[in-house]
Amino acid sequence: MRTRTLARVTLSLLCLALSPLALAQGAAGAQALYTQSLAATCANCHGTNGKVTQGSSVPALAGLDQSYIVAQMDAFKSGARPATVMHQLSKGFNDAQIASLAAYFAAQKK
Repeated sequence: MRTRTLARVTLSLLCLALSPLALAQGAAGAQALYTQSLAATCANCHGTNGKVTQGSSVPALAGLDQSYIVAQMDAFKSGARPATVMHQLSKGFNDAQIASLAAYFAAQKK
């Protein structure tokens, strides 16, 4: 009986010790899913994961430099860069979302 109690206490302490790690991994996973859902909104024009089909007049986003993507989105938002729809679409993203999208597309292979 004493061995079972010791095993339960040990298991409980182990679970408590690992719970912050599990929470951090869960939060990271949730953020990754959120970013992928944001990136999916770009897929209609820029292709899945930012990879356009050959011959497309729309630029691919996959593999572009993160700071370049942020700068272009800021230019669309301010109207400094002319566009057909991007000046409107870019206004729907806040700075954190743009940074997240830029990191996501920069990490994709061309």
